[in-house]
Amino acid sequence: MFSIKMQDFWIYFDMGKDHIADWKGYDHILFVLALCLRYTVADWKKVLVLVTAFTIGHSITLALSTLNYVDIPSDWIEFLIPITILITALSNLSVKKFDFKSRFPLIYFFALFFGLIHGLGFSNYLKSILGKNDNLVADLLAFNLGLELGQLMIVALAMLISWIFLLLLRVERRTYLLFVSGAVFGIAMIMTLERIPW
Repeated sequence: MFSIKMQDFWIYFDMGKDHIADWKGYDHILFVLALCLRYTVADWKKVLVLVTAFTIGHSITLALSTLNYVDIPSDWIEFLIPITILITALSNLSVKKFDFKSRFPLIYFFALFFGLIHGLGFSNYLKSILGKNDNLVADLLAFNLGLELGQLMIVALAMLISWIFLLLLRVERRTYLLFVSGAVFGIAMIMTLERIPW
C-alpha cells in the first residue's frame, strides 16, 4: 500500500514539475523570468527570498482552490495572469541602480500577491486531473513540490542566461534588463488582449 502511495506521489510530483516547465504554458515561465531579470547569480539570496514569496502566494491559493474553498472563474484567472507579467515587466523599467539596499522591495510584494493569482491558475489544471480523490491533500502536496522544482529550474535557466549576456558577452546590465523586460511586456500584452473575458 505504501509503494502505491509513493507511486502516486511521484506521478503528481512530475505533473507539477511538467506543468510549470511546459513551454506551451509559457505564461508562468514569463512571470518567473520577469521576476528574476533584475538580479544576477551574485544576488542569489535575494532571488531565494523572491522565489519563496512567490511560493507562499501560489501555495495558499493552490490549496484553497483545489480544496474548493475559493472558486473564481477560470477565464478571469487566465486574464489576470498576463496582467501580473505586464506589471512585473513594467516594474523592471524603474530599476536604475542595482544596489537593492531596501530590505523589502516592491518586487517581493509583487511575487507574493501575484503568486496568489498564479496559484489559482495551477489549481484549474490540478482540479481537472484529481477528480474525487481520497488522497487529495497528499497529491496536492506532491503537485506543489513538483511545481517548486520546475520553478527552480526556470530560475536557474534565467540566472544562466543573464550570466552569459552580462559577463561573457559584456552587455550593459540596464540595457539587458530593459530589452528583455520590453520583450516580456510585449508578449504579455498580446496574451492579455487575447484573454479579455467578454
